[in-house]
Amino acid sequence: MEKANKDYKSIIQSEIEKNAKKRKIVNNIVTVILFGFVIIAIIPLVSILIDVFRNGVAAFNLNFLTLPPGSIGSSNGGIGPAIQGTFIIVGLASIIGVPVGVLAGVYLSEYASSSRFKKFAYFVRLFNDVMTGIPSVVIGIVGYITIVLTLGSFSIVAGAFALSIIMIPIVTRVTEETLKLVPNSLREAGYALGMAKWKVVWHIVIKGSKSGITTGVVLAMSRIAGETAPLIMTILGTSLFFHSLNSPVDALPLRIWRLASQPYPFAHQQGWGAALVLILIVLSLTIALRMISQKRGFQLSKGATI
Repeated sequence: MEKANKDYKSIIQSEIEKNAKKRKIVNNIVTVILFGFVIIAIIPLVSILIDVFRNGVAAFNLNFLTLPPGSIGSSNGGIGPAIQGTFIIVGLASIIGVPVGVLAGVYLSEYASSSRFKKFAYFVRLFNDVMTGIPSVVIGIVGYITIVLTLGSFSIVAGAFALSIIMIPIVTRVTEETLKLVPNSLREAGYALGMAKWKVVWHIVIKGSKSGITTGVVLAMSRIAGETAPLIMTILGTSLFFHSLNSPVDALPLRIWRLASQPYPFAHQQGWGAALVLILIVLSLTIALRMISQKRGFQLSKGATI
């Protein structure tokens, strides 16, 4: 009997070892395949960054970053108004789009669960998803018809309005998903203390999700910073520095497009330089986000923050 038991245990042990070896082999194969796809995804990105840096770093100097563009065909001038205009128009678009997107996300996450608002919330989410996929040129046409034709001129206001439409769906979706990560036990604790719902949402849910909401804001700002089509139809572009909200202004995407369309090697070099500046601006926003997340991350559980 003991011998039979030993044989039975040895058979079971051998089968377990065989299955373990098979699982390890399959796991290693899948890991290699996934790592290969990651490399394939990274190669185009790295190649683009290398090309932009190699072709654009030669254009960097103080005059290039501060002076207005020179005349067409001239190698003088810089992208000063484009850098200034990019910060202004992205800032104004954020002032419009971020509050709307955050409040819409708060509504969908915290107030739309009631049976009275479920259908309305469904249509809001559907409309938000549709807005995310609308081509930016269509949004530029909307900005041209609603703002430019109404005011009678291309302006920063029209450009900020168009870019804010692009921002809102992104901020809304990220805010909603981030707020859902906050444990219900924290909400219930606030209700147990007699806090009103708006106080629970503001003091517990939103403040506990600052880093996640900031992520959505930075993603949206990074998205609109590189948009060209809406700006062509709303701010038009100029070679002058900002002087009025009701006048055209320059922006880096527009300047890159104009420089790339010129048949001069120095214009192409400045276009690469402007592209590098735009990448550095987006990179700076991302680094700032990481710093904010590390300092103000809200502790959900051991080792997890939002």
